[in-house]
Amino acid sequence: MPTEGNPYGVAFGGWLMGQMAQAGGALAAKHSKHQSVVVGANDLRFGHPVGIGDELSVYAEFVKIGRSSMTVQVEAYRRDRHEDEMMKAASGVYIFVAVDGDGKPVQVPELALSSKSA
Repeated sequence: MPTEGNPYGVAFGGWLMGQMAQAGGALAAKHSKHQSVVVGANDLRFGHPVGIGDELSVYAEFVKIGRSSMTVQVEAYRRDRHEDEMMKAASGVYIFVAVDGDGKPVQVPELALSSKSA
C-alpha cells in the first residue's frame, strides 16, 4: 500500500492538505521573495476522493495580502488518468507568513492587481 493512501485505495486527507499547502506556499514564496510558512488553514472542504493513480492538479490564488501575511485560496482537482473530467477533491484557505533567515516575519510587497477595461 502506498504511504500516501489508506486501505480503501484513496489518498489520506492529510496528504492532500500537504499538497495544497505546498501549492499555496510556492505562490506565497514567489510573491514575497522569502521563505513562507503556514500559520493557519481554514474552511477546508473535501469533495471527491483522490484515488491511488489519479492525477492531481492544485491551484492557488491570493485572497488578501497583509504586512507579512498572505491569505491564499487553494483548490485541488482529481482526474482519473483515463478520463477527461476533473472533479474538485478539496478546497481551503491557507495563511502564510513570510520570514527571514532567522524566522522573523518580514514585510511583503503589495499585490499588484491587474485591471481590464471593458
